[in-house]
Amino acid sequence: MFVLDQRLTEDTAVVCALNLCSVLLMKDSSVPWLILVPQRAGIREVYELEAGERLVLMEEVARASLVIKAIYGPDKINIGSLGNIVAQLHLHVIGRFRTDRAWPGPVWGSGEGVPYSKEGLEMSLMRLKKAFEGSA
Repeated sequence: MFVLDQRLTEDTAVVCALNLCSVLLMKDSSVPWLILVPQRAGIREVYELEAGERLVLMEEVARASLVIKAIYGPDKINIGSLGNIVAQLHLHVIGRFRTDRAWPGPVWGSGEGVPYSKEGLEMSLMRLKKAFEGSA
């Protein structure tokens, strides 16, 4: 049975569910940062997914990238899967701006994030949900 890692539960808010992945919003308002988590129990690496699921994963990453591009208009979109702290397979899709706190380096380890206000988080989730609904 699929259970979301506790750290992801604490650090994110749920946007929606796609065919394979849960889409989560990182609670750091300094960059548009989505996390896609395949809803499969015990999966730690991309190669552990079935071949067809790997294709679906890449399509869902592309879909998340297009949503970020449409809403935020970033200069670049970073996609990464580290798993050194959270072993559960998850992919980061991050809109990057030349003016963000870490540019041109990675956002990891670049200082403290900026928490959303309650209203800011609600507004961001609403915009993202609407964009995902329209991107199917």
